[in-house]
Amino acid sequence: MYQRSKIVKHYFRTIAALAVIFIGSALVPALKADEWDKKTILRVDQSIEVQGTVLPPGLYVMRLLDSFADRHAVGVFSARENHLIVSVQALPAYRLAITDDSKFNFYEGAEGRPPELRTWFYPGDNFGFEFRPSSGESAAQSARRQTNATSYNAGGN
Repeated sequence: MYQRSKIVKHYFRTIAALAVIFIGSALVPALKADEWDKKTILRVDQSIEVQGTVLPPGLYVMRLLDSFADRHAVGVFSARENHLIVSVQALPAYRLAITDDSKFNFYEGAEGRPPELRTWFYPGDNFGFEFRPSSGESAAQSARRQTNATSYNAGGN
C-alpha cells in the first residue's frame, strides 16, 4: 500500500509540473503583446496626416488591429488607447537596414497641408507598413514627393 501511494504522488507531481509548464507557455504570447501588435507610442510636435485624417500635435498609439488574418490593418489611437482615431489598411513595405527605434517616413505635405505618413517600421523589423496617399491629388504628387520624403525615428516602442 505504501508503494502505491508513493507512485501516485510521483505521477501527481509530474502531472502538476506539466500543467504549470503548459499554462506558462500559453501565457508567453500575451507577455509579448507589444511585439505581436507592434504597439508604438508616437509623439508629434506638428500636425501630420494619416491617409486623409489630420492628427494635431500630441501623443498617439499606433498598433496593428486585433486580427490573425489581416496583419496590415493599422489603428491610430488616442494616448490612453480609449478612442480609435483612424484605421488604415496598409501595404507591406521593406527596408534593408534594421534599426532599434521605430522609424516613420513622411511625404512632404502639399502647400498648406501637413506632412503625410508614408511608412512605419517597428524596431528590429525589416518589414513594415506603407500608407497610401490620401487623395487623387496626393497620388499624382507622390512621385514628386518621394525623393523629398522626410523621416522620423521614435525612441523606444
